[in-house]
Amino acid sequence: MTVHPQPPSPPEERLPEERQDRPRLPEERGRMLRRRWLTAVIIVLLVGIPAGYLLISAGQSRESGIDKERESSVVGLQDNWPSLMKRRVFEVPVPAGASGVAYYETSNWKTSRLYVQFTTTATGLDTFLAESGTGRSVLTPGRITVSDRDADIVGWSFPDGLSWSGTTVDREDPRPSTDLTVDLTDPAFPRVFAVSTTSP
Repeated sequence: MTVHPQPPSPPEERLPEERQDRPRLPEERGRMLRRRWLTAVIIVLLVGIPAGYLLISAGQSRESGIDKERESSVVGLQDNWPSLMKRRVFEVPVPAGASGVAYYETSNWKTSRLYVQFTTTATGLDTFLAESGTGRSVLTPGRITVSDRDADIVGWSFPDGLSWSGTTVDREDPRPSTDLTVDLTDPAFPRVFAVSTTSP
């Protein structure tokens, strides 16, 4: 039996000494400064923008909360226009150019009411009545539709000797119903008192 000699195994490859021990070249100063600057910018963007957004949001939320708290703490009419949203929800379309506008809102688990008063022109009254779903022809002379209870809440009074006319605009649920009382003592500048009631 013949034994064939094994070929000698190849020697282990070894990197030349100069490749193994070659030191890394120092990074160029300009490149290092650019890399550090880019890193700093990225950190500022990742941390600063969200933090700034949170600060702005918190400030806006706080101001909104203060405004709502201030509004809810007011008892009685506020000499101001109700927001467009309130006017839409309660269907009280205060005409453009109205003066002496004031409002008050109450709300509980059962009903919400918006009390609004304003002075307008004869044309403004016709526009308001039409947009409310009614007209001047349904105003009943001598009729005061605002209840004593509602009048007491906002301090309204309807004394004798003035030309009062009133009507109630009934709408299908869930739309609000509106009691309208108008002072037509000066027909050119009627004064409107409206109480709109809705059930949430």
